[in-house]
Amino acid sequence: MNINSSLEASQFGTKHQAAELIGLSPETLKKYRLKDKILIEDIHWVKLNRRTIRYNLPLLADWLANRNDPQAHQKAIEQYQRSLLSNQKRRPGRSSQSSQN
Repeated sequence: MNINSSLEASQFGTKHQAAELIGLSPETLKKYRLKDKILIEDIHWVKLNRRTIRYNLPLLADWLANRNDPQAHQKAIEQYQRSLLSNQKRRPGRSSQSSQN
């Protein structure tokens, strides 16, 4: 596992880690995720399979710190989205090489 993979993996935690980090119960996290839609899928949490949810710990900490300033939290979300591999610029020539094969 390279350093980037381990950093990304450590960014996400279980419901118990997330609940402890922000001082809420796992049940409240679930309510915020499902009923109230306060926590956004693929931003604040990801579903790995039918039974496994992981929470984005840095974004949850930012959400807690900026509850009364949604614009500040939105900046953190945008920074997170820019950091995703799927949003990175592709190197020129990569796609043309694979289409020739």
